[in-house]
Amino acid sequence: MSLDTPATKPHDRLRTVLAADLDGVNGLIQARMASEHAPRIPEVTAHLVEAGGKRIRPMLTLAAARLCGYSGDNHVKLAATVEFIHTATLLHDDVVDESGQRRGRPTANLLWDNKSSVLVGDYLFARAFQLMVETGSLRVLDILSNAAATIAEGEVLQLTAASNIETTEGIYLQVIRGKTAALFESACEVGGVIADQPDDIVRALATYGDGLGVAFQMADDLLDWGGATGDAKAIGKNIGDDFRERKLTLPVIRAIAAADAEQRAFWVRTIGKGDQRDGDLDHALGLLRDHGTLAATRDAANSYVAQAKAALAPLPDHEIKHLMLDLADYVVARLN
Repeated sequence: MSLDTPATKPHDRLRTVLAADLDGVNGLIQARMASEHAPRIPEVTAHLVEAGGKRIRPMLTLAAARLCGYSGDNHVKLAATVEFIHTATLLHDDVVDESGQRRGRPTANLLWDNKSSVLVGDYLFARAFQLMVETGSLRVLDILSNAAATIAEGEVLQLTAASNIETTEGIYLQVIRGKTAALFESACEVGGVIADQPDDIVRALATYGDGLGVAFQMADDLLDWGGATGDAKAIGKNIGDDFRERKLTLPVIRAIAAADAEQRAFWVRTIGKGDQRDGDLDHALGLLRDHGTLAATRDAANSYVAQAKAALAPLPDHEIKHLMLDLADYVVARLN
Protein backbone atom coordinates (compact mmCIF):
# COMPACT_ATOMS: atom_id res chain seq x y z
CA MET A 1 0.00 0.00 0.00
CA SER A 2 1.14 3.57 -0.63
CA LEU A 3 1.61 6.27 1.96
CA ASP A 4 -1.60 7.85 0.67
CA THR A 5 -3.65 4.85 1.77
CA PRO A 6 -5.49 5.91 4.96
CA ALA A 7 -4.57 2.72 6.81
CA THR A 8 -0.87 3.49 6.38
CA LYS A 9 -0.86 7.20 7.23
CA PRO A 10 0.93 7.65 10.57
CA HIS A 11 -1.43 10.36 11.77
CA ASP A 12 -4.40 8.07 11.14
CA ARG A 13 -2.74 5.23 13.03
CA LEU A 14 -1.86 7.63 15.83
CA ARG A 15 -5.47 8.81 15.91
CA THR A 16 -6.59 5.20 16.40
CA VAL A 17 -4.18 4.66 19.30
CA LEU A 18 -5.27 7.92 20.95
CA ALA A 19 -8.98 7.56 20.13
CA ALA A 20 -10.25 7.71 23.72
CA ASP A 21 -8.15 10.78 24.54
CA LEU A 22 -9.21 12.49 21.30
CA ASP A 23 -12.86 11.90 22.16
CA GLY A 24 -12.18 13.73 25.41
CA VAL A 25 -10.49 16.58 23.55
CA ASN A 26 -13.37 16.91 21.09
CA GLY A 27 -15.92 16.93 23.91
CA LEU A 28 -13.99 19.60 25.76
CA ILE A 29 -13.68 21.72 22.62
CA GLN A 30 -17.44 21.50 22.06
CA ALA A 31 -18.13 22.50 25.66
CA ARG A 32 -15.65 25.38 25.79
CA MET A 33 -16.47 26.94 22.43
CA ALA A 34 -20.03 27.51 23.65
CA SER A 35 -21.19 31.00 24.57
CA GLU A 36 -24.35 31.82 26.48
CA HIS A 37 -24.59 35.37 25.17
CA ALA A 38 -23.00 35.31 21.70
CA PRO A 39 -24.24 32.41 19.54
CA ARG A 40 -22.05 33.51 16.65
CA ILE A 41 -19.00 32.27 18.58
CA PRO A 42 -19.92 28.56 18.43
CA GLU A 43 -21.22 29.02 14.87
CA VAL A 44 -17.92 30.41 13.59
CA THR A 45 -15.78 28.05 15.67
CA ALA A 46 -17.74 24.96 14.65
CA HIS A 47 -17.39 25.88 10.98
CA LEU A 48 -13.62 25.63 11.24
CA VAL A 49 -13.19 23.01 13.99
CA GLU A 50 -15.54 20.59 12.23
CA ALA A 51 -14.04 21.13 8.77
CA GLY A 52 -11.96 17.95 8.89
CA GLY A 53 -8.55 19.07 10.13
CA LYS A 54 -6.09 16.31 11.03
CA ARG A 55 -5.70 17.46 14.66
CA ILE A 56 -1.95 16.80 14.42
CA ARG A 57 -0.99 19.42 17.00
CA PRO A 58 -3.30 18.23 19.80
CA MET A 59 -2.39 14.63 18.96
CA LEU A 60 1.26 15.50 19.57
CA THR A 61 0.39 16.69 23.09
CA LEU A 62 -1.55 13.52 23.81
CA ALA A 63 1.16 11.33 22.28
CA ALA A 64 3.98 13.00 24.22
CA ALA A 65 2.10 12.65 27.51
CA ARG A 66 1.21 9.00 26.90
CA LEU A 67 4.74 8.19 25.74
CA CYS A 68 5.95 9.59 29.07
CA GLY A 69 3.55 7.38 31.01
CA TYR A 70 1.08 10.10 32.04
CA SER A 71 -2.18 8.75 33.45
CA GLY A 72 -4.12 11.87 34.46
CA ASP A 73 -6.46 14.03 32.37
CA ASN A 74 -4.66 17.37 32.12
CA HIS A 75 -3.15 16.29 28.79
CA VAL A 76 -6.68 16.44 27.36
CA LYS A 77 -7.04 20.05 28.53
CA LEU A 78 -3.66 20.91 27.03
CA ALA A 79 -4.49 19.25 23.72
CA ALA A 80 -7.72 21.29 23.55
CA THR A 81 -5.68 24.38 24.41
CA VAL A 82 -3.32 23.69 21.51
CA GLU A 83 -6.24 23.21 19.12
CA PHE A 84 -7.89 26.45 20.28
CA ILE A 85 -4.65 28.37 19.71
CA HIS A 86 -4.28 26.81 16.26
CA THR A 87 -7.91 27.56 15.33
CA ALA A 88 -7.61 31.15 16.54
CA THR A 89 -4.53 31.72 14.37
CA LEU A 90 -6.33 30.24 11.34
CA LEU A 91 -9.26 32.63 11.82
CA HIS A 92 -6.88 35.57 12.03
CA ASP A 93 -4.72 34.33 9.13
CA ASP A 94 -7.68 34.12 6.77
CA VAL A 95 -8.50 37.75 7.50
CA VAL A 96 -4.90 38.89 7.00
CA ASP A 97 -4.50 36.83 3.80
CA GLU A 98 -8.00 37.75 2.54
CA SER A 99 -8.58 34.03 1.98
CA GLY A 100 -11.83 32.70 0.58
CA GLN A 101 -11.29 28.99 1.13
CA ARG A 102 -9.76 26.68 3.75
CA ARG A 103 -9.91 22.87 3.85
CA GLY A 104 -12.12 22.95 0.78
CA ARG A 105 -14.77 25.14 2.41
CA PRO A 106 -15.51 28.90 2.40
CA THR A 107 -13.60 30.69 5.15
CA ALA A 108 -15.37 32.12 8.19
CA ASN A 109 -14.52 35.67 7.15
CA LEU A 110 -16.24 35.04 3.82
CA LEU A 111 -19.36 33.45 5.36
CA TRP A 112 -19.65 36.00 8.17
CA ASP A 113 -17.22 38.93 8.12
CA ASN A 114 -13.71 39.94 9.15
CA LYS A 115 -14.87 41.40 12.46
CA SER A 116 -16.48 38.11 13.50
CA SER A 117 -13.38 36.11 12.55
CA VAL A 118 -11.03 38.38 14.50
CA LEU A 119 -13.21 38.56 17.60
CA VAL A 120 -13.99 34.84 17.69
CA GLY A 121 -10.27 34.18 17.30
CA ASP A 122 -9.69 36.41 20.31
CA TYR A 123 -12.34 34.48 22.25
CA LEU A 124 -10.59 31.17 21.47
CA PHE A 125 -7.27 32.56 22.66
CA ALA A 126 -8.97 33.51 25.93
CA ARG A 127 -10.48 30.03 26.25
CA ALA A 128 -7.05 28.55 25.63
CA PHE A 129 -5.57 30.52 28.52
CA GLN A 130 -8.40 29.46 30.81
CA LEU A 131 -7.64 25.81 30.04
CA MET A 132 -3.92 26.33 30.65
CA VAL A 133 -4.62 27.78 34.07
CA GLU A 134 -6.85 24.85 34.99
CA THR A 135 -3.86 22.48 34.80
CA GLY A 136 -2.30 24.33 37.73
CA SER A 137 1.12 24.33 36.05
CA LEU A 138 2.92 27.66 35.80
CA ARG A 139 5.50 26.04 33.55
CA VAL A 140 2.80 24.97 31.09
CA LEU A 141 1.38 28.49 31.13
CA ASP A 142 4.85 29.88 30.43
CA ILE A 143 5.47 27.52 27.50
CA LEU A 144 2.13 28.00 25.75
CA SER A 145 1.89 31.75 26.36
CA ASN A 146 5.37 32.15 24.89
CA ALA A 147 4.28 30.04 21.92
CA ALA A 148 1.23 32.28 21.36
CA ALA A 149 3.47 35.36 21.37
CA THR A 150 5.97 33.69 19.02
CA ILE A 151 3.22 32.74 16.58
CA ALA A 152 1.97 36.33 16.45
CA GLU A 153 5.53 37.60 16.04
CA GLY A 154 6.12 35.17 13.16
CA GLU A 155 2.98 36.31 11.40
CA VAL A 156 3.96 39.98 11.71
CA LEU A 157 7.48 39.20 10.47
CA GLN A 158 6.00 37.39 7.47
CA LEU A 159 3.82 40.41 6.78
CA THR A 160 6.79 42.79 6.81
CA ALA A 161 8.93 40.40 4.73
CA ALA A 162 6.22 39.76 2.14
CA SER A 163 7.21 40.56 -1.45
CA ASN A 164 10.65 41.72 -0.32
CA ILE A 165 13.12 39.89 -2.54
CA GLU A 166 15.91 40.77 -0.09
CA THR A 167 14.34 38.29 2.35
CA THR A 168 17.03 35.88 3.50
CA GLU A 169 16.91 32.20 4.34
CA GLY A 170 17.46 33.17 7.97
CA ILE A 171 14.37 35.37 8.00
CA TYR A 172 12.38 32.61 6.29
CA LEU A 173 13.38 30.14 9.02
CA GLN A 174 12.45 32.68 11.68
CA VAL A 175 9.02 33.12 10.07
CA ILE A 176 8.21 29.42 9.81
CA ARG A 177 9.58 28.70 13.28
CA GLY A 178 7.19 31.36 14.51
CA LYS A 179 4.04 30.72 12.55
CA THR A 180 4.26 26.90 12.40
CA ALA A 181 7.02 25.19 14.37
CA ALA A 182 6.43 27.06 17.65
CA LEU A 183 3.08 25.35 18.23
CA PHE A 184 4.42 21.92 17.20
CA GLU A 185 7.30 22.41 19.63
CA SER A 186 5.20 23.59 22.56
CA ALA A 187 2.51 20.95 21.93
CA CYS A 188 5.15 18.23 22.41
CA GLU A 189 6.94 20.02 25.24
CA VAL A 190 3.89 20.43 27.49
CA GLY A 191 3.11 16.73 27.11
CA GLY A 192 6.42 15.99 28.82
CA VAL A 193 5.95 18.72 31.42
CA ILE A 194 2.50 17.52 32.48
CA ALA A 195 3.95 14.01 32.85
CA ASP A 196 6.55 15.47 35.24
CA GLN A 197 9.50 14.37 33.10
CA PRO A 198 13.10 15.50 33.68
CA ASP A 199 14.40 18.46 31.71
CA ASP A 200 16.37 16.37 29.20
CA ILE A 201 13.23 14.45 28.17
CA VAL A 202 11.17 17.65 27.94
CA ARG A 203 13.90 19.23 25.77
CA ALA A 204 13.98 16.12 23.58
CA LEU A 205 10.24 16.35 22.97
CA ALA A 206 10.53 20.08 22.22
CA THR A 207 13.35 19.42 19.73
CA TYR A 208 11.25 16.76 18.03
CA GLY A 209 8.35 19.21 17.70
CA ASP A 210 10.57 21.96 16.32
CA GLY A 211 12.13 19.69 13.68
CA LEU A 212 8.74 18.28 12.73
CA GLY A 213 7.19 21.75 12.47
CA VAL A 214 9.97 23.21 10.32
CA ALA A 215 9.93 20.18 8.00
CA PHE A 216 6.12 20.32 7.83
CA GLN A 217 6.14 23.96 6.66
CA MET A 218 9.00 23.45 4.21
CA ALA A 219 7.12 20.51 2.71
CA ASP A 220 3.94 22.58 2.43
CA ASP A 221 5.87 25.35 0.70
CA LEU A 222 7.39 22.81 -1.67
CA LEU A 223 4.00 21.24 -2.43
CA ASP A 224 2.84 24.63 -3.68
CA TRP A 225 5.45 24.29 -6.45
CA GLY A 226 4.49 20.72 -7.32
CA GLY A 227 6.95 19.02 -4.97
CA ALA A 228 10.64 18.37 -5.42
CA THR A 229 10.26 17.92 -9.20
CA GLY A 230 7.75 20.70 -9.84
CA ASP A 231 5.28 18.14 -11.21
CA ALA A 232 1.74 19.24 -10.37
CA LYS A 233 0.22 16.03 -11.75
CA ALA A 234 2.38 13.88 -9.49
CA ILE A 235 1.34 15.89 -6.43
CA GLY A 236 -2.30 16.02 -7.49
CA LYS A 237 -2.92 19.72 -6.85
CA ASN A 238 -2.71 23.10 -8.51
CA ILE A 239 0.54 24.94 -8.09
CA GLY A 240 1.64 28.53 -7.86
CA ASP A 241 -0.61 30.08 -5.20
CA ASP A 242 2.42 31.32 -3.26
CA PHE A 243 3.86 32.80 -6.46
CA ARG A 244 0.60 34.59 -7.26
CA GLU A 245 0.44 35.86 -3.67
CA ARG A 246 4.11 36.95 -3.90
CA LYS A 247 5.22 34.86 -0.91
CA LEU A 248 8.93 34.35 -0.42
CA THR A 249 9.40 30.66 0.40
CA LEU A 250 12.65 28.72 0.49
CA PRO A 251 12.74 27.54 -3.16
CA VAL A 252 12.31 31.13 -4.39
CA ILE A 253 14.70 32.66 -1.84
CA ARG A 254 17.43 30.26 -2.94
CA ALA A 255 16.70 30.87 -6.63
CA ILE A 256 16.95 34.63 -6.11
CA ALA A 257 20.27 34.18 -4.28
CA ALA A 258 21.62 32.24 -7.29
CA ALA A 259 20.08 34.51 -9.96
CA ASP A 260 21.98 36.42 -12.63
CA ALA A 261 20.98 40.00 -13.48
CA GLU A 262 18.26 39.00 -15.95
CA GLN A 263 16.75 36.44 -13.58
CA ARG A 264 16.86 38.87 -10.68
CA ALA A 265 14.98 41.43 -12.77
CA PHE A 266 12.29 38.80 -13.36
CA TRP A 267 11.90 38.22 -9.61
CA VAL A 268 11.83 41.98 -8.94
CA ARG A 269 9.03 42.40 -11.48
CA THR A 270 6.90 39.39 -10.50
CA ILE A 271 7.44 39.19 -6.75
CA GLY A 272 8.74 42.62 -5.77
CA LYS A 273 6.37 44.69 -7.92
CA GLY A 274 3.59 42.16 -8.47
CA ASP A 275 3.64 42.61 -12.26
CA GLN A 276 2.77 39.04 -13.28
CA ARG A 277 2.00 38.06 -16.86
CA ASP A 278 1.02 34.97 -18.82
CA GLY A 279 3.82 32.44 -18.73
CA ASP A 280 5.52 33.88 -15.66
CA LEU A 281 4.60 30.96 -13.42
CA ASP A 282 6.08 28.45 -15.86
CA HIS A 283 9.20 30.58 -16.17
CA ALA A 284 9.53 30.82 -12.40
CA LEU A 285 9.17 27.05 -12.09
CA GLY A 286 11.84 26.61 -14.74
CA LEU A 287 14.24 28.82 -12.78
CA LEU A 288 13.63 26.80 -9.61
CA ARG A 289 14.38 23.60 -11.51
CA ASP A 290 17.47 25.08 -13.20
CA HIS A 291 18.95 26.16 -9.86
CA GLY A 292 17.96 22.92 -8.14
CA THR A 293 16.13 24.74 -5.37
CA LEU A 294 13.13 22.39 -5.31
CA ALA A 295 15.27 19.33 -4.59
CA ALA A 296 17.41 21.39 -2.20
CA THR A 297 14.30 22.40 -0.23
CA ARG A 298 13.31 18.74 0.04
CA ASP A 299 16.81 17.98 1.33
CA ALA A 300 16.51 20.78 3.89
CA ALA A 301 13.16 19.39 5.06
CA ASN A 302 14.73 15.94 5.34
CA SER A 303 17.47 17.34 7.56
CA TYR A 304 14.85 18.65 10.00
CA VAL A 305 13.08 15.29 9.89
CA ALA A 306 16.39 13.68 10.87
CA GLN A 307 16.68 16.18 13.77
CA ALA A 308 13.18 15.31 14.95
CA LYS A 309 13.77 11.56 14.83
CA ALA A 310 17.15 11.76 16.55
CA ALA A 311 15.63 13.78 19.38
CA LEU A 312 13.34 10.89 20.34
CA ALA A 313 16.28 8.54 21.03
CA PRO A 314 16.14 8.98 24.85
CA LEU A 315 12.40 8.20 24.96
CA PRO A 316 11.25 4.66 25.84
CA ASP A 317 10.55 2.09 23.16
CA HIS A 318 6.78 2.30 22.65
CA GLU A 319 4.19 2.03 19.88
CA ILE A 320 3.56 5.78 20.14
CA LYS A 321 7.27 6.54 19.73
CA HIS A 322 7.36 4.52 16.51
CA LEU A 323 4.28 6.33 15.22
CA MET A 324 5.90 9.69 16.00
CA LEU A 325 8.99 8.57 14.07
CA ASP A 326 6.79 7.49 11.16
CA LEU A 327 4.95 10.81 11.28
CA ALA A 328 8.24 12.67 10.84
CA ASP A 329 9.11 10.53 7.81
CA TYR A 330 5.65 11.03 6.32
CA VAL A 331 5.98 14.83 6.36
CA VAL A 332 8.53 14.60 3.54
CA ALA A 333 7.50 11.23 2.06
CA ARG A 334 4.22 12.81 0.88
CA LEU A 335 6.31 14.89 -1.52
CA ASN A 336 7.47 11.82 -3.46
